[in-house]
Amino acid sequence: MSDEGKILSRRQVMGGLGSGIAAAAVSPAFGQEMGGQGSGKMYSATAQPVEDPTSKYPKPPYKFERQPWPGLASKMDPPPDHGEKSYKGSGRLMGRKALITGGDSGMGRAAAIAYAREGADVAISYYPTEEPDAKDVMALIRAEGRKAIALPGDLRDPKYCRDIVSKTIAGLGGLDIVVSNAGRQQEFAQITDMPDEEFDWIIKTNIYAPFYILKAAVPHLQPGSTIIATASEQAYDPSPDLYAYAQTKAATMNFVKSLAKALGPKGIRVNGVAPGPVYTPLQISGGATEQKFTNFGGNYPLGRAGQPAELASIYVQLAAEDASYTTGNIYGAGGGMGQP
Repeated sequence: MSDEGKILSRRQVMGGLGSGIAAAAVSPAFGQEMGGQGSGKMYSATAQPVEDPTSKYPKPPYKFERQPWPGLASKMDPPPDHGEKSYKGSGRLMGRKALITGGDSGMGRAAAIAYAREGADVAISYYPTEEPDAKDVMALIRAEGRKAIALPGDLRDPKYCRDIVSKTIAGLGGLDIVVSNAGRQQEFAQITDMPDEEFDWIIKTNIYAPFYILKAAVPHLQPGSTIIATASEQAYDPSPDLYAYAQTKAATMNFVKSLAKALGPKGIRVNGVAPGPVYTPLQISGGATEQKFTNFGGNYPLGRAGQPAELASIYVQLAAEDASYTTGNIYGAGGGMGQP
């Protein structure tokens, strides 16, 4: 074959490959029915215009209006962005069944919205006083043609922790994604300022509850299932006023790594997400002082706090099938700081 013929052949081959890759990349997003159960839901392209991350969302100073714990996202001014209007799905989690603790607000709500728009059925647990926010999430999940289960209760109760697993399985017809996200955070300047009861509450919510939930869930998880825990930059760069919360997040990071080794041979993946400062009700319901919240994230390279919507795709990626070799890892979203 002449040199010209060889070049032509290579061009033809590469052109064919390029067309195939392009078609594969586009096909899930255009004209494909993803709703399941005859919903006829159609998903559109996920491409978004490039934006400057330093100015994409509000920057400090933030308005501080203290709320009683656990706070409501809907009462924050401005309210956080959980992806209600921005997140576009492409069917990456079609047919999956997810349980998300703390799914009414913050990263849990962002994950719930994203999962539903990726084709998953979702159950969320939340504290009973968070009912107004939870109703909004339920409506958003159902608007995607997905099943939604509301599970109000107190994570300090071992029975409730076990019940949300059984109720999720009964209501969704199975369980293959567990997002251990709910947490209690309260700020105290000194250890001597913290009541014993408060330390107990934080430990039971952040450490005991995931243990009870995962102990109940693991026997039902089939190979290919995934567990995702919300850790924090506090796990490795603790603030002096978050003594209890920080140590629970260090424990969370370690249970991810330990459980990943134990469950890996069973085909169950375990990973964590470690956010930096994220704009949620956690801070204005006792998790931060007014001074700290007003300039929340202002000293980070991006100059602002993150929004829950900016972490949604991480929770999706860690649950998706194309992350099948990812286990025992902690994924950060720290705005430029906080990672070891």
